[in-house]
Amino acid sequence: MISLLISILGIYFFVMLGSIAKWHFKDELQERSLILVSVYILQPFLTFWGLTTRPFEPDIFEAPMWYLIIVLSFFTIMLPIGKMLFKDKKKRAIFLISSLVGNTANLGIPLGIAIFGEESVPYTTMINLANVFFVNTIGVYIYSSGNFSPKESLMNVIKMPILWSAIAALIVNFLNIQIPESIAENLKLGAYASIVIQLLLFGIYLSQVRVEHIDWLLVKTVGLIKFFLLPGVSWILLKGTSIEPFIASVLLMELITPLAIANVNFAALFHCRPKDVAALVFVTSLFFLIYFAVIWPIVH
Repeated sequence: MISLLISILGIYFFVMLGSIAKWHFKDELQERSLILVSVYILQPFLTFWGLTTRPFEPDIFEAPMWYLIIVLSFFTIMLPIGKMLFKDKKKRAIFLISSLVGNTANLGIPLGIAIFGEESVPYTTMINLANVFFVNTIGVYIYSSGNFSPKESLMNVIKMPILWSAIAALIVNFLNIQIPESIAENLKLGAYASIVIQLLLFGIYLSQVRVEHIDWLLVKTVGLIKFFLLPGVSWILLKGTSIEPFIASVLLMELITPLAIANVNFAALFHCRPKDVAALVFVTSLFFLIYFAVIWPIVH
C-alpha cells in the first residue's frame, strides 16, 4: 500500500510543477495556449497510441460495456436532479459530467498494474476507451452547452480530434495493421507529452484556486455520487451478474478513481468555470487517498 501511495503522489509531482510555474511566471504563462496544444494536438497521440499498443481480444469488451451501461444510466437519472439542484447551467454541467468522468487513464491504468498486475492493462485500457468516448461526446456537449447553443455544442463534439483518433485506432487494431516500431515510438513520445501537459495544466489552474472557488454543494453532491452511489450501486449490480470477479474488481476500481483532469481541460476550453472544476478535482483527489485506503480492502 505504501508503494501504491508513493506512485499516486508521484503523479501529482507534475501538478506541483505546474502550480510553481504559474506562481513564478504569472501572466507570462498562458494556460489557454497549453490547453489548445493538449486537446487538439497531443491528446490524439495518447488516444491512438493507447488503443494500438495491444491487439483486442473478445473477452475484454465486457468491462467497457458494463462501464458504459452504468455511467449512462447514472447520467440519465442525474439529468432531472441536476435541474433541481443547480439553476446555473455551468454548475449543472459540472455536476453532470465531473461526477462520472474519473481518472481512468493517468491514475486508473497504473493503479490497476499496482494492484492486479499487468494482466489488468487490456481491461483498464478498454474502460478508458469507453471513458474517452463518453467525455468526448456527451461530456464535451454538456460542458459546451454552458456557453454555446445546442447546434454549436454538437459541432464542438464533431470537431474533437480525440474522438476521430480513437475511431482510427480502433480500425487499425481490428484490421490488425502493424505500425512500424519507429512510428510507434513517436506516438509514444506524443502520448507521454500529453500526460505531462495535462498534469501541468491541472497544477496551473490549481494555483489560481481560492476558497471562494469551492462550491460546497458541488463538492457534496459530486462526492456522494462518485465515491458512494456510483460504486455502491455498481457493486450490487455486478454481484447479480455472471461477470468474472477479476473483471468486476478492475471495473469497480476504475469507477472510484477521483475526478479526471480532463474535466479541467474541457471546462477551460469551453469557459465553464475551470477554477471551480480545478478546486473540485483537488478536493476529491485528497479525499480519494483516505477513501481508497479504507474502502478497497472491503470491496476487494
